[in-house]
Amino acid sequence: MGQEQQPGRRTVLGAAAALSAAGAVTLGAGPAAQAAQRRPADSGGRGHRGELPTPCVIAHRGTSGYRPEHTMGSYQLALDMGADIIEQDLVPTKDGHLVCRHENDITATTDVADHPEFASRKTTKTVDGVKLTGWFTEDFTLKELKTLRAKERIPKQRQHNTLYDGRWDVPTFEEVLRWAEQEGRRRGRRVWLHIETKHPTYFRKLGLGLEKPLARLLRRYGRHKAHSPNFVQSFEPSSIRRLSGLVDCPGVVLLSGPTSRPWDFVEAGDPRTVADLVEPEGLKWIAGFAQGIGPTLDLVIPRTSSGTLGEPTTLVRDAHARRLVVHPYTMRNENTFLPADFRRGQDPNAYGDAFGAFKRYFETGIDGLFSDNCDTALLAAADFRGDG
Repeated sequence: MGQEQQPGRRTVLGAAAALSAAGAVTLGAGPAAQAAQRRPADSGGRGHRGELPTPCVIAHRGTSGYRPEHTMGSYQLALDMGADIIEQDLVPTKDGHLVCRHENDITATTDVADHPEFASRKTTKTVDGVKLTGWFTEDFTLKELKTLRAKERIPKQRQHNTLYDGRWDVPTFEEVLRWAEQEGRRRGRRVWLHIETKHPTYFRKLGLGLEKPLARLLRRYGRHKAHSPNFVQSFEPSSIRRLSGLVDCPGVVLLSGPTSRPWDFVEAGDPRTVADLVEPEGLKWIAGFAQGIGPTLDLVIPRTSSGTLGEPTTLVRDAHARRLVVHPYTMRNENTFLPADFRRGQDPNAYGDAFGAFKRYFETGIDGLFSDNCDTALLAAADFRGDG
């Protein structure tokens, strides 16, 4: 633990001097310039070898604000809109295939409840300390899972997304890799992915560990190198440590609320909380095996008791001091998800002042941001950089 990262693995941050000399980005004296000054000395205005803008836009589960999440339709629309990076969450099937679902519980995201042949598969399980009743990917072979169709997870909030219920199946991660390579060749530029291992300790106990199958697929498609167009991420630091020994692409440790503990810490008896990990000493520890953090937005700018945005913490500055990129989550356009001072009108499902909220977060100097509405996020980022 705490092993220092080799310099060659820091290339995700780029080189400011080289980028500046090449004219890769021009920053004015406004908030964008001030934010850039707070980034690591070698981050420059663009990320990973100049391919990613700062701030970059990460399509959260694809365009989940417009299409059912983690479907090929959601990923394709994100790419067509111009998202800089597209996220996948990975869970295994019974026969060890990695598929793209935010959770292994597929009750809310597929039509499995409408399949009488799978009625007996409904069960109750405890996943990371939470009791859940439904249907789970680890109880289905890939062939069986492919008979299901994806649907909108939160239909009350996103009624328009239900138009696409049943249109797509559950994609395998290998299908996404093939799609990304094909689209990259067609567009003449690499397609970036942000790949999360979900509940890795839970699945390891079932004999369905995620890291080795993920590493094998990344190697098969040449995406295992330090400069490959993808990040790997997890809420469990031990999963990123394992991946750091299998692949060289940059790892990101995801961070939930300050009082929470990563589940691998709970299993190992590690008393540290997220509040400990965002302290300088905790960030130093993370920097020993990872290249970035993905904090919840409230760790960057906490909300007040009335739900409005308060004052930014020092997290971005402290992470950059440890040469860690910062990719917080998740911005959504709907009032119900926005800070209270950016909500507009009384309809919780109507859009609020998302652009105003984006500006506040970008001003903290973050390197990128997960968003369900990447078209909005891209416009906001372009405005912030002054190239909109």
